[in-house]
This record gives sequence, structure tokens and C-alpha cells, in this order.
Amino acid sequence: MDATSLATFWAMVALIIFLAITVYFKVPGWISRALDERAAKIAGELEEARRLREEAKALLAEYQSKRKEAEKEAAEIVEAAKREASSLAEEAHKRTEEYVARRTTMAEQKIGQAEREAVNEVRATAVDIAVEAARKLLGTKVDAGTNAALFASSLDQVKSRLN
Repeated sequence: MDATSLATFWAMVALIIFLAITVYFKVPGWISRALDERAAKIAGELEEARRLREEAKALLAEYQSKRKEAEKEAAEIVEAAKREASSLAEEAHKRTEEYVARRTTMAEQKIGQAEREAVNEVRATAVDIAVEAARKLLGTKVDAGTNAALFASSLDQVKSRLN
């Protein structure tokens, strides 16, 4: 046997002794147990990650649903505000038209009243002038007896017109 074979032989014997000692002290079981524990820990972490992912998906779906509901509600609020504003504008327009119509009617009534008063005033002035002219004319042409007769006749005419 030469030196390299001898060294290889002793290396082989040392390896067999090392493997026997590791088997005797159950090192492969420890390694297997450690690997199983590590695998179980990784599996647990993967399960936790899967659960968290599902929770995140559920939360995302919930928040998207809430966002859509909020957008819908906001759109409904805006639409309601537009309808309300339109209704208020229509009502204000209608009230303005009614106000203008009332004011126009009142102005027309006041104008009509003023016209009637003016006509009555002109008539009264015309009557006063006519009476004064008639008095002057009659005063120069009529004597006291005729004057009394004319006064009684005019008084009767006025009474019949007033009744």
C-alpha cells in the first residue's frame, strides 16, 4: 500500500466513524426535526400571508364598494342640489312675475283712480265755472222772483240726479 492509498483508507475510516457517531447521537433526527420545524414555520407564514392577502382583498373590495357608494351618494346630493336650485329659481321667477303683476295692477288702479279724480275735478271746476257764469248772467238779466224760481228748479234737478 502506498501513502495515498493509506491516507484514503484512513479518511474513509474517519468518515465511517463520523457517520456512525452522527447516527448514534441521532443527528439526522435533529436535522430532520429542525428542517420539519422550519418547514412548518414557513408553511405557517405562508398560510398567514395567504390569510392576510385574502383579508386585504376583502378590505379592498369593501373600500371600493364604499367608494362607489360615496360617489353615488355624492352624485345624488349634487343632483338633489341642482333640482333644489332649479326649483328655487323657478319659484323666485314665479314670485317675481306675480309681484310685477300685482304692482302693475296696483299701478293701473292708481292711474285709473287718478284719472277718475282728475275727470271729477275737471267736471267740478267746469260746473263751478258754469254756475258762476250762469249766476253772473242771471244776476244781470233776472229779477228776484225769477231767481227764486230758477233756484228751486235747479235744486229739484240736483235732488233728482243725486237720487
